[in-house]
Amino acid sequence: MSSPASLFSRKPWWASRLGPAPFLPTTRAEMDALGWDACDVVLVTGDAYVDHPSFGMALIGRLLEARGFRVGIISQPDWTSAEAFRALGRPVLYFGVTAGNMDSMVNRYTADRKLRREDAYTAGGEAGCRPDRAATVYAQRCREAYRDVPVVLGGIEASLRRFAHYDYWSDTVRRSVLLDSKADVILYGNAERALVDLTFRLARGEPISSMLDLRGAAFALGGSLEEHQEASGALVPHSTLLRLPGFEEVSADPQAYLEASRQMHRESNPFRPSTLVQRHGNRDLVVTPAPLPLPTDDLDRVFELPYARAPHPSYGSLTIPAWEMIRHSVTIVRGCFGGCSFCAITSHEGRVIQSRSTASIEREVERVRDRTEGFTGVISDLGGPSANMWQLGCRDPALQAVCRRWSCLHPDICAHLETDQGPLVDLYRKVRAIPGVKKVVVASGLRYDLALRSTRYVRELVTHHVGGYLKVAPEHTEPGVLKLMLKPGMDRFEQFSTLFRQYSKEAGKEQYLIPYFIAAHPGTTDADMLNLALWLKRNDVRPDQVQTFLPTPMTLSSAMYHAGANPMVQSRDGAFEALSSAKGLRQRRLQKALLRWHDSKNWPLIREALKAMGRTDLIGPSKRHLVPAARYDTGPVRDTPAWRTSARGAGPASGATLGTGKGRGTAKDRGPVKGTGSGTGKSTGTGARPGPGAGPLGPRDTPRRPTGRRTR
Repeated sequence: MSSPASLFSRKPWWASRLGPAPFLPTTRAEMDALGWDACDVVLVTGDAYVDHPSFGMALIGRLLEARGFRVGIISQPDWTSAEAFRALGRPVLYFGVTAGNMDSMVNRYTADRKLRREDAYTAGGEAGCRPDRAATVYAQRCREAYRDVPVVLGGIEASLRRFAHYDYWSDTVRRSVLLDSKADVILYGNAERALVDLTFRLARGEPISSMLDLRGAAFALGGSLEEHQEASGALVPHSTLLRLPGFEEVSADPQAYLEASRQMHRESNPFRPSTLVQRHGNRDLVVTPAPLPLPTDDLDRVFELPYARAPHPSYGSLTIPAWEMIRHSVTIVRGCFGGCSFCAITSHEGRVIQSRSTASIEREVERVRDRTEGFTGVISDLGGPSANMWQLGCRDPALQAVCRRWSCLHPDICAHLETDQGPLVDLYRKVRAIPGVKKVVVASGLRYDLALRSTRYVRELVTHHVGGYLKVAPEHTEPGVLKLMLKPGMDRFEQFSTLFRQYSKEAGKEQYLIPYFIAAHPGTTDADMLNLALWLKRNDVRPDQVQTFLPTPMTLSSAMYHAGANPMVQSRDGAFEALSSAKGLRQRRLQKALLRWHDSKNWPLIREALKAMGRTDLIGPSKRHLVPAARYDTGPVRDTPAWRTSARGAGPASGATLGTGKGRGTAKDRGPVKGTGSGTGKSTGTGARPGPGAGPLGPRDTPRRPTGRRTR
C-alpha cells in the first residue's frame, strides 16, 4: 500500500498570509481585531477552550489554521436556542461539532446514573454547562442557525456512536448519531487527515455527498449504497464491502447486536480496509475504512503548532481542572494495542501506535519549561493512553495487514509485537537531562505485562520516574473475568509488584503502586467479587474511590452487558457464549461495596450477602474474617490487630496502594478525567458527541436547560 500524502503537502489556502492568531477567536470582537470578516470553519465544543494539543478543538483548529483557513471557536454555548450558534456569523465552509474530550453522558452521569458534581473540562469545574447527548443538540442548533451550512461531527462521542449502539442511560439500542443529529458526515478516530482533505475539497466547491472516498468517515445516504453509486458515480475505493445487521434487527435481537459488534471490531484494522454498511430504515449508513495512522513527521508538526498553551483569557482566574492536570505534561504517543474490552480508546484511536520523535518531545518539554505558568521543574507526565507503548508495534507489515486479533497482548503478548523498551529508557534519560527539568514523572497508566519484558525499563521507571505513586490496572483477580476483559492474569501483577518493591528499596525510595479494579463487569459474579475482596484484604489494599463498570457505546464489554453473551466467543452454530451481568442497582452496589470491604458503611450489605452465599465464616473479629459482626457497626472503627496492615507489608494501612514501607495513599478517581495529561488522542477529529434528553432521540428531543451560569 502506498503511503498517503502528508497533512502538510498541499499549498495552504489563502488565509495563511494572515498568520496565526494569539487565540482562535471566540467572539465577533476578537474576529474584528484580527481583521476577519468571517470564519471559514466554526468549531462548536462542549469543553472550555484551552489552546493546547491535549484539547481536541484546539488541535483541530490550529491544524486548519496552519493549512490556511480562518477558524473560530464557540465554547459551551447556551443550547436552548440557535442564537449562541450565530455568535461568529455564518461560516464560509462548515460547522465542526464536538461534545468535547469526553462523551457528554459519561461526563455528566456516574455508573449509577447519578449526576456528577463536577465537570473537569469547564471553568471552575462547574457541572451542567453542556447538554446531554451534546453532539446531537449542538448539530441541531447549528442547522437551525444556518440551515444550508454543512455540519461535520467528530470526537470520541461521535466516533463511538457512529453505528447503531447500546445506550446505557436510556437502556435502548439507538441508531447512529449521524441520523439523530442530522449532520452531513462523521469523521471518526484520529481524523486530521480526513478533516484537512474535506476542508480543501469543500473550499473548492465539492459537496460532501461526493466524498465517499474519505477514510474514517460515516455517511447517511438517501437510499442504498448501490443506488447512490449508480446515481452519482461516487465509489468507495480499495476496500472490502461488508453489510452489518441493520438498526431494526440489532435493536430487536441481541444476537444480531453481538454479530454487528463482533464484525465492527474485527474489521477495524486500517491496513485491511473494509467499508461497513448498516441499514437504518430505508437508508444506508456507510462507514468507510479506518483512518491510516499519521507518520511521525506529521504527528510532530501537529503537536508543535503555535498553541498558546493556556486557557482562553476570558476565563480569568477560574481554574479548569483538566487543564490543571495536564499543563506540565507531554503526550508522546497515540493509540493502544492492549484492546481491553471495556475501554473506548482502541475503538476510537485504533491499535496502531503513533509515536512522536525524540526531538519533538524534547522541544515540547522546553516549551513547557519556558512558557507554561507555574512550572517548577517537574514534568507531570510523559505518556499517552498507555505509558510504555512508545515506538512499539508489529514487526511484520504483511501480517499486520491481515491481522484480526482482539488484542496484541492477550491471551499472551503476540510473538510479532516489538516489545523493546530500550528506546523509551533512552528518551527518559534525554528528557531528564534537559536544563531546568528536575524530575520527569510517568503518570499515565502502565501496561505491566509489557513492562515485564524489560527489567531495564522497570528499573529505570521505578528509580527515576515514579512520583510517589504509580498507577496500574489489574482490574480483577479472577481468571474468568480477566479473560472477558482481555487483561493479563494476576501472576503478572504479582511479578511486577515484586520488581517494583525491589527497585524502590534499592533506590532508597518510599513508593507505592495504586492498583485499579472494576466492579460489576459483565460476567462477574458475586463470588468473583468476594474473591477479589479477600485478595484486597490479604494485601491490605483499601481503595478510597472505586469504579463500577459503565457501559460506553461500541465497546465489547457494553455488547456483553446488553446482550448477555460474549461477542468474542461463537460456537459453530453461530451462538455466542452466554454470560450474566450485574444490572440491578442492588447487585451493582454490592459488588462495589466488596471493593471497599474496609468501609464500615458497607458492612451491613456485605454481611447480608455473605449470609445469602453461605459464607458466614467470613463474618467475625479476627484477621481471617472479611467484616465484623453487627455489634461493631456503631461508633468509630477500632484499629485492632484484625484491621491492621497485613503481615506481608504490602503497603500503607489506608489507601488503595501497594508499595514499600509506611505512609498513606489515596487512589485517584477514575471519573471524567482519566489518566494524567495525555487526553490528546481521546478527542481528535472535529469533536462531537450525541445530543439531547433521555429516551429515544428524535429530531427535536427537549434538551436540559443550562443552570444559570455565565455564557461566552
